Amino acid sequence: MPDLLIELFSEEIPARMQARAAEDLKRLVTDGLVEAGLTYEGAKGFATPRRLALTVHGVTARSADVKEERKGPRVGAPEKALQGFLRSAGLASIDDAKIESDPKKGDFYVAVIEKPGRAAEEIVAELLPQVIRNFPWPKSMRWGAASAPKDSRFADADALGTGSLRWVRPLRSILCMFGPETEDPEIVSFKVGDIEAGNVTYGHRFMAPDAIRVRRFDDYVPKLEAAKVVLDPERRRNIIATEAKNLAFAQGFEVVEDAGLIDETAGLVEWPVVLMGRFDEAFLEIPEEVIRLTIRQNQKCFVLRGADGALTNRFLLVSNIEARDGGKEIIAGNERVIAARLSDARFFYEQDLATPLGEWGAKLEAVTFHDKLGTQAERVARIATLAGALAPVVNAKAGEAERAAKLAKADLPTGMVGEFPELQGVMGRYYAKAQGEAANVADAIRDHYKPQGPGDAVPTEPVAMAVALADKLDTLTGFWAIDEKPTGSKDPFALRRAALGVIRIVLENGVRLPLLPLFSKRLDETTSADLLAFFADRLKVHLRDQGARHDLIDAVFALPGQDDLLMIVRRVEALAGLLASDDGQNLLTSYRRAANILRAEEKKDGKSYTGEPDHALIHEKGEAAERELLAVIESVEVHVEKHLKLEDFSGAMGSLAELRPAVDAFFDHVTVNADDAQLRENRLTLLNRIREAMHGVADFSKIGG
Repeated sequence: MPDLLIELFSEEIPARMQARAAEDLKRLVTDGLVEAGLTYEGAKGFATPRRLALTVHGVTARSADVKEERKGPRVGAPEKALQGFLRSAGLASIDDAKIESDPKKGDFYVAVIEKPGRAAEEIVAELLPQVIRNFPWPKSMRWGAASAPKDSRFADADALGTGSLRWVRPLRSILCMFGPETEDPEIVSFKVGDIEAGNVTYGHRFMAPDAIRVRRFDDYVPKLEAAKVVLDPERRRNIIATEAKNLAFAQGFEVVEDAGLIDETAGLVEWPVVLMGRFDEAFLEIPEEVIRLTIRQNQKCFVLRGADGALTNRFLLVSNIEARDGGKEIIAGNERVIAARLSDARFFYEQDLATPLGEWGAKLEAVTFHDKLGTQAERVARIATLAGALAPVVNAKAGEAERAAKLAKADLPTGMVGEFPELQGVMGRYYAKAQGEAANVADAIRDHYKPQGPGDAVPTEPVAMAVALADKLDTLTGFWAIDEKPTGSKDPFALRRAALGVIRIVLENGVRLPLLPLFSKRLDETTSADLLAFFADRLKVHLRDQGARHDLIDAVFALPGQDDLLMIVRRVEALAGLLASDDGQNLLTSYRRAANILRAEEKKDGKSYTGEPDHALIHEKGEAAERELLAVIESVEVHVEKHLKLEDFSGAMGSLAELRPAVDAFFDHVTVNADDAQLRENRLTLLNRIREAMHGVADFSKIGG
């Protein structure tokens, strides 16, 4: 079956857009082929800095013929209805339609529309211009003759881009070939603007710039490789990673891993060549994080560690060319730029250190946190107060927690954080340590931002925990107070991340932290309940990722006063353990039976059967199973209460399981809806006693399955 090869050759495509663009090209083309009636066996998209490419294997050569019947108006219908039917069906005369009969509606016209299949080349020639003109680039540009780069290799360089064509960067040529493996493929002929599809591509801009004629994908890839272009981005990534590792190892170093930088550099080069440079050892006095960010962000280079684990004064760069001098000039140029950048960084660092951290913090009075929540200085004061209050909860000293909180945001106005916002907290720790602050206070300045994502560790040192919790809780209560909550996928203030951070700190450190008393200091009862519900949703997400059932979380949260996250999770774990047993599953079935009977009878009678059942009536007129159930319920309630006071939730669940035999016997031998109205009411009240006993541990009505 034939294969299709497409290449869209342009000026440099931003690295961050390449992977998505390759997938979009694949999706748009293959979807278009299928919609037009063609099938295919497989497809794969590729991207380099100057081209998007797509190969589609096993495309059917022609779409199938289609025969469609379209029902028309009744025989004898008005002329206007007949004419409209003829136009929509593409018929010249009503004589071209056939007549069919319906027993109820009579005779009516039917048009038989036959659409012959189309050659794949025709479909592709129609599809590709639409794909190109409507390509979903995040940003695109329109260009014209006046701005078209002058290049003698392109015959129509001055005319490229005229008309309404938009592309991420000027589109230079289109390659489109189609045909089976056993025959020479043909050019699929079409034009987009002034660019005509052909069989020509171009190699590396500097090392092999001449035109290359291509037949199919099997010769396209090796011809590009010979012209110093590695088409597959995954292969470019592997080349960079392998060469970097080998070059570093040969010198006794180790590359500091940076998958994001490998991806980015693979999108910047078509022919990756890894080279090693160096900078003055004196710069190693700057904090490691500053060196790494300076070299990474400004020059897209990798840093190295020595055998002792410390950062070295070497770096690796990824060039896009095999230079005649072995890369000496390229290395020298990067060394000059990195030296200048590191000099700037050292200047910022030394200037920042010259000012006490407390003085930097005073500058926050002029920085607005939010129009409705005041300045950063006001926020810091709130966090410090809250951190001091939380200190005993996490076994921290209140004074140290307050001190750390007062300095936690002090590095925000510094020159270094202004240059590299990613270093907020990190630089504060360096400055605090250099200026004599206690180690746990300095560490808390850095760690109070944690966790910043699912892969980030939580703070475990008590002072850092107190400040981290205070920071996140102040953010959440503040934005709830001004009704700025996440909506749908929008969360501009990262409130979901803040709530998840509180949850992880509490759970992973085993912290007992009732939330409602903290909320009530700033929020009314309704808003506090809403924020607690938000935490419940975040907790569901967190526990679901660990395999827990969200309905069990609902069952526990439905109990009154459930705001201690650690205890909620322990209840959920105990509830899951109960339901994993046969006794638990059977008890849940019995509960549902009792709850369903109660719900139906309460609705019918218009009242609730709460309160204590009449013990005398049960003993005088009740069945043996009824008396046994009452005795078991009273015993279980005592045991459950005892276990709950000890926060032994597994024990409480185990006590509930003792209900199962008595409940089963009750339903087997006792008629709830007895003819005796007094006995019926008493038995319904006894069923409610089962429901209430179980609801003391969890709301079993919330449990699905």
